[in-house]
Amino acid sequence: MSGEGLIAEPRAVHGSEGHAKLRQLMHRGTEFLGCEIAILGGAMSWVSERNLVSAISNAGGFGVIACGAMTPELLDTEIAETRARTDRPFGVNLITMHPQISELIDICAKHEVGHVVLAGGLPPGGAIERIKGGGARLICFALAQEILPHIAHDMPVFVAGGIGRGEAIAAYLEMGAVGVQLGTRFVCAHESIAHPNFKKAFIRASARDAIPSVQIDPRLPVIPVRALKNKEMVNFAAKQREVAQALDEGAIEMAEAQLQIEHYWAGALRRAVIDGDVESGSVMAGQSVGMVTREEPVAAIIQELADEAAAALENRG
Repeated sequence: MSGEGLIAEPRAVHGSEGHAKLRQLMHRGTEFLGCEIAILGGAMSWVSERNLVSAISNAGGFGVIACGAMTPELLDTEIAETRARTDRPFGVNLITMHPQISELIDICAKHEVGHVVLAGGLPPGGAIERIKGGGARLICFALAQEILPHIAHDMPVFVAGGIGRGEAIAAYLEMGAVGVQLGTRFVCAHESIAHPNFKKAFIRASARDAIPSVQIDPRLPVIPVRALKNKEMVNFAAKQREVAQALDEGAIEMAEAQLQIEHYWAGALRRAVIDGDVESGSVMAGQSVGMVTREEPVAAIIQELADEAAAALENRG
C-alpha cells in the first residue's frame, strides 16, 4: 500500500515562506548546476533525449541526456539538437562500461558540456581526470542515506531513487542534500517521446510492480534498475545465460560478451519506449511509478513538486 491517498493535496504556496526555505536549502545545488531549482532529470535510455531534456531545463530544472549505448556520432548529434532547443544548462549521463567511453568524453568536451554524470560502476583509469580536464563538473551516484549525514558539509549531494513527491524532497534537503534526481515522474510528460503504450503502462502500475533487474553472471555487469514485470524479464535472464555459456566455451571474448548484453538491453528498452511493445520490451520504472497518474507538461510536474516541498517545509516551521 503506497499511502498516496492519505496525503492531502498541496496548497498553493507560491512566494511563501516555504518557497523561500526551499530556495535556501537548494542554493548550493542550484549554484552547482546553474539552474533555478535543483531537480535533475534522471537519465532514462530512449526517454531522456533532446525533447524531454530541453523541456526540463527550460522549466528551471536540470535535464540530463541518457547516452546509454549511443555511439559517439549519435551523442554528438543529440547534444547539438538539445542545444538548439534550450540555452539553459543540461548534462550528459555516461555508462562507465561503454566500450567507447573515451570517445564519448571527447564529444562532451567538444560541446563544452558543463556536467557529466557517471553511472554503472567505477570508470576506467583516467576517465575522471579527462572529464574534469575538459571543464565539466562530475556527478556520481552513492547510497545517500549511508553517506549523506557524513559528507553533506564537504560536497553537494543530490539524492535519487524512488522520489515522487515534494514531501520526500523536503525531507532529504533537511538531511543535508542540496537537490534531487527524478526520472519516473517525467516519463509521462507531454514532452516525453515515450510511446502511448509505454505511458499507459506507467499510469496503470503501482510501486510494487517495479522490481529490480537480475544479474545472472558477475562477469556480465547489469546496471541495477527497476522495471515493470513482464515477459521480457524472463527473456533477458535467458539471454544472459546464453552469453555466459558462449563465454565459458570460448566462443566470444569478455568485451564482446559484455557488449552483447548492453546491446540486447538497449534493444529491449527501445522496443518498449519507442515501438510500444510493453510485453517483449523492457519497461524501466522506478518505485515512484505509482505516483504517475496522468500526462502533464514538464513545467507542471516541477511546479507541483516545488509546491509540495515548500508546503512541507512551511508546515514544519
